[in-house]
Amino acid sequence: MEQTIAAGIAVAVFLVTYAMIISERVHRTVAALFGAAVVLFLGIVPWEALPEHLDLDTLFLLIGMMIIVNTSKESGLFEFIAIKTAKFARGSPMKVLLLFSVVTAVISSVLDNVTTVLLLTPMLLYITRLMDINPVPFLLAEVFASNIGGTATLIGDPPNIMIGSAARLSFNEFLFNMGPIALVDLFTSLGIIYLVYRNAMKISDAKRDKILSTLSELDERDAIRDYSLFKKSVAVILGVVMLFFIHDRLGIEPAVVALTGASVLLLWSGMDPEEILEKVEWTAIFFFMGLFILVGALVETGIIDGVARWILGYIGNTGEALIIITWFSAVSSAIVDNIPLTAAMIPLIKAMGSSMNVYPLWWALSLGACLGGNGTAIGASANVVVIGIASREGVRITFMDFLKVGLVIMFVTVAIGLGLLWIRYIGV
Repeated sequence: MEQTIAAGIAVAVFLVTYAMIISERVHRTVAALFGAAVVLFLGIVPWEALPEHLDLDTLFLLIGMMIIVNTSKESGLFEFIAIKTAKFARGSPMKVLLLFSVVTAVISSVLDNVTTVLLLTPMLLYITRLMDINPVPFLLAEVFASNIGGTATLIGDPPNIMIGSAARLSFNEFLFNMGPIALVDLFTSLGIIYLVYRNAMKISDAKRDKILSTLSELDERDAIRDYSLFKKSVAVILGVVMLFFIHDRLGIEPAVVALTGASVLLLWSGMDPEEILEKVEWTAIFFFMGLFILVGALVETGIIDGVARWILGYIGNTGEALIIITWFSAVSSAIVDNIPLTAAMIPLIKAMGSSMNVYPLWWALSLGACLGGNGTAIGASANVVVIGIASREGVRITFMDFLKVGLVIMFVTVAIGLGLLWIRYIGV
C-alpha cells in the first residue's frame, strides 16, 4: 500500500476510534480493538512488527501486579491499611485526599505509576465507602498525583528513563530540575480538585461524629481474613518493591519482577489461579493492546515523526524551543502514548544541539510527556487502570468527567512547570 494512503487510513482509523471512545456509545476496549484490527487487516502495522508496538513490558507489568494485588486482597491487607489510614485522617475527607495524594506521588516517584495505583486504589475505594463519601474526586486526585510524582525522578516514568539514557542525565539532575516542579504542581492540582469538588469534601458535624464513631468501633486486625496469606502477601510485596529499586543493577526488567512476584505468591499461597485470574482487569489489558497497535500505525506511517519535525521546523532559539516542545509533547501525550512520542522527539532535540543549548529542552520534553497524560482518561496507563478498577467496583468515571478536570490540571501544571523552567534557564 502506498505510504500516503496508509498514513491517511491510519489517521482516519485513529480519529474514528478516538471519537467512539469519547462518545462512550461503544466500550472503549471494543473501540480500541476494532481500530487495531482494521490497521492490522490492512497491513498498515505488519504482523512481524506487532511485538515492537505492543509494549510487552507495560502489559506484563500490569498483569503481574494485578495478580499480586488480587491475591493480596483476599487476605484483607488493603482493608487493614485503609482502616488505619481512615483513623489517622480522623474522618476528614480533605485529610484523606491530601494523605493519599502525597503518598501516591512519593511512591510514583520511585515506582511505576501503574504499580502505585494498583496498590492504592482498592484502599481508597474502601475508605470512601467506609466514610460514605463520593469516591470520584479522590480517585482523580490519585491519578493526577501519580502522573505528577512520576515526573520528579529519572525512574518515575518511562519517558524520563528514555530521556535520561539519551541525554546522559543523572538521577540527581532529574530530582534537582523536575522535583521542585512536581512538588508545586502536586499541591496546585490538589487545590484545583478541592475547588471543583469542594461540596463533596464538606460533611456535617453529625456525619463526622458518625464516621468517628464507626471508626472507633473498627479494629483493623479484624479486617484480616487470612493471617497466613496476609504475611505472605506483605513479604512478596516488599520483595517486589525492593527488586524494583535495584532491577537495573541486576539487569532484570520491571515486568519480570512483577511476573516473578505474582508466580511466587500464587505458588506460596496455594490460591486457585482461576479465581485470581478472573479478577485481572482484562478489559484494561486489551484496551492497552488496541491502543498500542493504533499508535503503532501512526509510527509505522511516519505520522508522529512527521508532525514532530513540522513543529520543530518553526523553532529559532532555545526559548522558542522550550515553549513549543513543552506544549507539543503535553498535548500529544494527552492523545497518544508518550513512549513513541518521546522516542520520536529525542533524535530531533539531539539534532538541534548544533545550533542551540538543548539542555533545558530535555526537561521540557519530560515535563510535557509526563504531565500531558493528565489531560484525558486515556492519556496515561494509570488513568485507564484506575478508571477500570473503579468501574468494576460500581464507580463510573466517564471520559468527559475526566476531561473536564484533567484538561484544567494539565494546562495549569504544565504552564507552572514551563514558567519555572523559563525563569531558570532563559531568564525573566
